[in-house]
Amino acid sequence: MAETFELEIVTPDRKFFNDQVEMVILRTPEGEMGIMQGHIPMVVAVDIGPIRIKKDGEWREAVISEGFMEIKQEKTVILADTAEWPEEIDINRARAARERAQERLQSKLSYIEYVRSQTALSRALARLKVSGHNKRGFQ
Repeated sequence: MAETFELEIVTPDRKFFNDQVEMVILRTPEGEMGIMQGHIPMVVAVDIGPIRIKKDGEWREAVISEGFMEIKQEKTVILADTAEWPEEIDINRARAARERAQERLQSKLSYIEYVRSQTALSRALARLKVSGHNKRGFQ
């Protein structure tokens, strides 16, 4: 049996996930990062994108937004603005958000408006990507 560690993913609305897992792969501003049991302790920023969780030899994918991750020897905690399983994603809403963000990016924007539109577009694209890989996996 593979070595496991506790993974907890928390958003302002709920405790999204809390269980023993074998591995986690997610995006950081520096690129993709994988975590396994015994990883060196650290705190790292989390970027918008898919998160892949391996539990009992099966992979499950979700989408998370910006946040922070604290890695300890036996536990990893991710604090994210949002987290969704593929079946929770409203595809029509994600498509509409993508369209709105793309339209805003075509117009003349202030720097703050541009960054907000880029972030909205990234969230919508991540949701659409993950919802297209709707494999049930573990519960």
